[in-house]
Amino acid sequence: MRRLPPLRSLEAFLRVARLGSAKAAASELALSPSALSRRIGGLEDFVGKKLFKRHNQQLKLNEAGEALYASVAPAIDALADAVAAHMDDSRVLRLRLGMLPLFGSQRLVPRLGELRRLYPMLHIDVDTSGHAEARLGDTLDAAIILAEHPDPALHSVRLDRNYVYAIASRELAESIGPRPDLATLNRQTILVHNEMAHSFDAWKQALGLADLHPQSIDHIDSGPLMLEAAAQGLGIAIMHDDHLTRSGDPRLAKLFDVRVESPYSYWFVCKPRALETRAVRLFHDWLVEANI
Repeated sequence: MRRLPPLRSLEAFLRVARLGSAKAAASELALSPSALSRRIGGLEDFVGKKLFKRHNQQLKLNEAGEALYASVAPAIDALADAVAAHMDDSRVLRLRLGMLPLFGSQRLVPRLGELRRLYPMLHIDVDTSGHAEARLGDTLDAAIILAEHPDPALHSVRLDRNYVYAIASRELAESIGPRPDLATLNRQTILVHNEMAHSFDAWKQALGLADLHPQSIDHIDSGPLMLEAAAQGLGIAIMHDDHLTRSGDPRLAKLFDVRVESPYSYWFVCKPRALETRAVRLFHDWLVEANI
């Protein structure tokens, strides 16, 4: 049998190449910078050539490193797929997934039956307690977040693009009328989601209401509660049009049929290393393909 390269060194090499950062790779592998450097050095000793340009403690693939990566990365992925194909399908695969309640109730949970039929042994523990990005790799394997731009160190996939609308009870919408009136709006309460702090500013700017100073701006950390508060006449909710459409609540209506591009989108995020786990990879691939 031919001598194999040191697999831990190969793993370190691939991690640095994929993340583009030695610091991020060391964090993902739970290694000190010196330990990561030793693993890289072990692979370089094995192949007999330097694979990285080193400058100010930074590592960047050189020509030999890029050639090795192009040859090895597909083979490693194929190896992982081959092993996964022979794994015992009788054992439960568990995914710890963070998400906002409104995305879960309106978009994900209604489609989870499809996922269960494809992968009966994949089970999902759902966590809606917030701060999902900071908990990845600790108490969460992956998350679906609402954000302007996810942390660039994470693997991320944008799931949608949205538009912001002002949503109110039908009674309030009728009393305000079809056109924005600054004096009337200044007497209202505005409801803003904690995860969408800039949405109200984007809406004001698009409608030319820079001088709008409502009676109060109330922050709520739950989409369903915001919709219910708006339906009860407690304020004007600044939310995505998709939230209103999917709610199907006849008590609610849009104010001023003006479409404003939202600063926020839903994103699937996880640590790059998490994609190597079967549960995360199966869910990730299904989610992207299902176009939820």
